[in-house]
Amino acid sequence: MARVAHLTTVHSPFDNRIMDRECRTLANAGHEVVVVAGSASGEPAPGVTVRHVSWPAGRLWRMSLGVLRVLAAAWREKPAVFHFHDPELIPAGLLLRLLGRRVVYDIHEDYATALLEREYLPPAWRPRLSRTLACVEGWCSRRFALVAAERYYLERFPTATTVLNYVRLPAVSDAELAARPRLPGIRLLYTGNVKDYRGAFEHASLLTRLPNAEVFLVGRCSQELAAALQRSVGPGAARLHLEGIGYLVPHARIDACYLAEQWTAGLAVFPRRAHTARKELTKVFEYMAYGLPIIASDLPALRDLVEGEGCGLCVDPDDPAAAAAAARWLAENPEQAADMGRRGRRAARERYTWESQGERLLALYDRIGVPPGTIKAKGLV
Repeated sequence: MARVAHLTTVHSPFDNRIMDRECRTLANAGHEVVVVAGSASGEPAPGVTVRHVSWPAGRLWRMSLGVLRVLAAAWREKPAVFHFHDPELIPAGLLLRLLGRRVVYDIHEDYATALLEREYLPPAWRPRLSRTLACVEGWCSRRFALVAAERYYLERFPTATTVLNYVRLPAVSDAELAARPRLPGIRLLYTGNVKDYRGAFEHASLLTRLPNAEVFLVGRCSQELAAALQRSVGPGAARLHLEGIGYLVPHARIDACYLAEQWTAGLAVFPRRAHTARKELTKVFEYMAYGLPIIASDLPALRDLVEGEGCGLCVDPDDPAAAAAAARWLAENPEQAADMGRRGRRAARERYTWESQGERLLALYDRIGVPPGTIKAKGLV
């Protein structure tokens, strides 16, 4: 058994990948796990402790004083492994390596292309900052054990261990999912952070083409974007439901939304951007696990997943009418839509379970000299 500290300045300590997947898996394998992060409300996984650290509001404070405070708090825990989740913690990781500590860098995003989408950066600065981060991250990452959340990250980080964002199958039966009420009209659900580059306007615009539709966007959304979305759909604003304006929506609430009704479809109509062109989206795996038919962009990775498993329809995100036509078809063909949902759930159960990825995480810890504790048992990842 070893003590493990997970460090983040950007994410909530209750981020689903950090808490429910990785930390819960490590705790179930017998490790003592602590998450050191900013203040947030939530319930830690069994066997996981959260150390909240505060710093003044503002991005620069977070990236300077926040990093120092998280590092100091994690150091006091005396862990055998420091597992960090944000590129701004790379300097802290380098210092820990100089001190002879085991360090894991968990690469959640393709951060170089993510910088191209950061609205708080002047557009003219973004390409140069992106190239700079790619160089710095590439050089520094050689000093750490690496975990990658997407397969294509291996092109930049060939030594990384992929630990993909597959989901734990929810503890609900097929019969319970089938018994969810079906409400009239076209009802479309999106979960996760609401951003322009994550299809916010593509999803909202469905209301201008589907007069009997309602669109539910459940996830953190800025006040400015929420107002822009409501303006963009004009009279349809009353049918646009935004939950999470200015705050993080707990994942338990997202799970409750999946269980609330038989949605017409789960939405993942992302625009063609460098940052999202090759991603397998966590939300798609969640839609599959809960038996939702899916409407997704025909980007290569999404098309291979959704059409390959027969669990939804892929559309051209540059053709606004295409997603509306797909939603209309699913509403008019409920049996075929239900078959898609069942195929997705079966695929989630058979091929896209977190258990397979949890084992990969534990194997990485074993390779860096931190084997599982004595209480590890089959099925606990």
